[in-house]
Amino acid sequence: MTKAPHTNGAELHGTTILSVRKGNRVVVAGDGQVSLGNTVFKSNARKVRTLSEGKILVGFAGATADAFTLLERLESKLEQYPEQLTRACVELAKDWRTDRYLRRLEAMMAVVDKDVSLILSGTGDVIEPEDGIIGIGSGGAFALSAARALIDRDDMDAEAVARRAMKIAGDICIYTNENITIESIGE
Repeated sequence: MTKAPHTNGAELHGTTILSVRKGNRVVVAGDGQVSLGNTVFKSNARKVRTLSEGKILVGFAGATADAFTLLERLESKLEQYPEQLTRACVELAKDWRTDRYLRRLEAMMAVVDKDVSLILSGTGDVIEPEDGIIGIGSGGAFALSAARALIDRDDMDAEAVARRAMKIAGDICIYTNENITIESIGE
């Protein structure tokens, strides 16, 4: 959470990012709500982006300017290490942890390609979940729990699981709305 100088100490909240990998498809979903204290500040923020001509999906939680700075750094690492998502993310995490400027950035990222799902944090973590499901942000734990409960349903593909899990998170978390952006890779 970030305390903006013009907000008298109120904190900006409001991100739920969920990534679901099922079959040959991976999706990243993000809600659109940004809250300032107890007020919905914006309802249609876009917190999911594509990189590398749609081959990589990124969802971010945390301070927006910080997340965009990290997205730019990730893009440059991907140019330096093409087709090596894990290596690019590890190199970014090293920079994020050791660089005096980057160390102050407050964000988390879910980064996926056709093969790998990763969580990146400012503490130097690059974590690959064992089940291919990632939930970060204010409602991340709710969305993650719902996705894990739904993942084995034969009648739901990755996108259907993500949509239903994000709705459940939105019903529980006051910092999550149902204005969902979803990007996908695969069939």
